[in-house]
Amino acid sequence: MINQVANDRFDKGRGAQYNPKNKFLKGEYVQEHAEAIDDWELEERKTEYIFDDSKTLVNEVKSPDVGMMYSANPYQGCEHGCIYCYARNTHEYWGYSAGLDFESRIVVKKNAPQLLKKFFENKNWQPAVISFSGNTDCYQPIERKMRITRKLLEICLEYRNPVGIITKNALVLRDLDVLKELSKLNLVRVFTSITSMDEDLRRLMEPRTASYRSRLKVVEALSKNGIPTGIMNAPIIPGLNDNHMHDVLKAASEAGAKWAGYTVVRLNGAIGQIFHDWLHKAFPDRAEKVWNLISDCHEGHVNDSRWGNRMVGDGKFAELVRTQFKLYCKKYGLNQAEMEYNLNDFRRIKNGQLPLF
Repeated sequence: MINQVANDRFDKGRGAQYNPKNKFLKGEYVQEHAEAIDDWELEERKTEYIFDDSKTLVNEVKSPDVGMMYSANPYQGCEHGCIYCYARNTHEYWGYSAGLDFESRIVVKKNAPQLLKKFFENKNWQPAVISFSGNTDCYQPIERKMRITRKLLEICLEYRNPVGIITKNALVLRDLDVLKELSKLNLVRVFTSITSMDEDLRRLMEPRTASYRSRLKVVEALSKNGIPTGIMNAPIIPGLNDNHMHDVLKAASEAGAKWAGYTVVRLNGAIGQIFHDWLHKAFPDRAEKVWNLISDCHEGHVNDSRWGNRMVGDGKFAELVRTQFKLYCKKYGLNQAEMEYNLNDFRRIKNGQLPLF
């Protein structure tokens, strides 16, 4: 892996602007600076796909404050390139950087469907909700070709196991047919991540995602087709999108969303330096203000690992966000109903045959 140091160049087509060091690697090649003599520029980075025969797919989530028990991620790394993404740090476990590598070197778990079937056939498995995109987006661009997420949904339908989805990509509508069948059995909830209503901000902050208008159309289409749907207004970044919360929740409710959630940004591990570099390049006029506001939400730090606090922050600004969120949700009828899944119809399938009894 060749790492890069931060430079003055700003690539609007990417979130991260360079590759910071992987903390797990002792040695590395480093491109210190462009050669001034040749006026050399970094070449445009193309997305690379690494096909992996994984040994496992479903992970038990032991963190008590993330709202899920199990997750499954058919892809590691995410081409959407969201600058704040908490999953960036996990790319270091694969030997890559949390920076540009995360959004340009995508690991594809090509045997994910076989792994999920094997998992469901385990006699010790008790039906529970499995969340797709608990780490990276299961509908990122490569899914259009690979169709792994669709196959996983078909397997969940086959075994009658409940599933939750969160995405920023309108590609989810491709699978309306499967989602409607899951919904008939009360086996699915789909959340769309909508961080703002400002397209200029999205292009900088989430450079390869669907537009906000497209995401609202996703919510509308899901609702019209009877698929229980909600949105995540996350993360809230003080000084960038905190004042967009009202418009996001209002628009989501009008589109048919029934639930909403939010988090306050936290910049753990390598994300801190990646975000800091991006922030000073994208918003030099208010970078320090935004950085200080984030720190104010985490007791003077931008990174926070305290259970219960890390997702919503603390302090005056975090309390203001929390109060506004509750007020807007009540005003627009969000989070009024419980999210209850059907856990009673799970079935195992041996050799492609359903059991007679």
